[in-house]
Amino acid sequence: MSHIQELIPPRPAPAIADKPLNISRIVGIGVITLWLLLAAGLIFAMIEGWDWAKFERYGPRYIDGLITTITLVGSSIILGAVLSVPIAFARMSKNRVLGALAYAYVYVFRSTPLLAQLFLIYYGLGSFRPQLETVGLWWFFREAWYCGLLSLTLNTAAYQAEILRGAIRSVPLGQHEGAASLGISKFITFRKIILPQALIVALRPYGNEIILMIKGSAVVSIVTVFDLMGQTRYAFSRTFDYQAYLWAAIFYLTIVETLRHVWAWLEARLTRHLKR
Repeated sequence: MSHIQELIPPRPAPAIADKPLNISRIVGIGVITLWLLLAAGLIFAMIEGWDWAKFERYGPRYIDGLITTITLVGSSIILGAVLSVPIAFARMSKNRVLGALAYAYVYVFRSTPLLAQLFLIYYGLGSFRPQLETVGLWWFFREAWYCGLLSLTLNTAAYQAEILRGAIRSVPLGQHEGAASLGISKFITFRKIILPQALIVALRPYGNEIILMIKGSAVVSIVTVFDLMGQTRYAFSRTFDYQAYLWAAIFYLTIVETLRHVWAWLEARLTRHLKR
């Protein structure tokens, strides 16, 4: 029986090989340097040309536009989530008629631009004023804000339906079979076993959809809704100062970054039991 007389002396870590400077690295460094110089130039120009008079005059309008944007996007996301549930179940239904109708809805609203959908609702349905007055719906379609809300809701419902459907389909079939073998009803199986797992899968796509809706909601400014972009267009039409759009970009960036960090915290909180 043998035993160790001497320990193997520690060896130094392998030397890190120097990466040669090739064309791709040179191009990458050049592009990053260009972007940094551009960002520095914008910051310098903004500081140099800062006008407190304009900020005091149009700042409250930006805050009002920000509130309008958050209200519009938040309402459309909630209404779209409610509408997406029956659409997702219709897509998964074995009934061919329901499946075809749900597929057509999702296909149309995911394949056409949001701006075109907004124009069709605001200008297209607005041309049927006598008919809408007859059924008592003209009060809704004559307001640009309501038309914007409807277009955003219908658009996000199509995307949320596909997110929900994909998340439910991602749960292994064995989960259904295991619950059935224990005598658990399908409703309880879906509510307590399938849905919680599906929502964890869908959490990040839902966050991406909300971010896209925040940025996409700027199109409603074209139909005279004074959201954040609408107030920006108003400020620019009075001042012809490019910083009006720079302020709007900063506001949008702040909203997205705040939402991104909140969503990351929420995801970490809900998936803490999955980490080892």
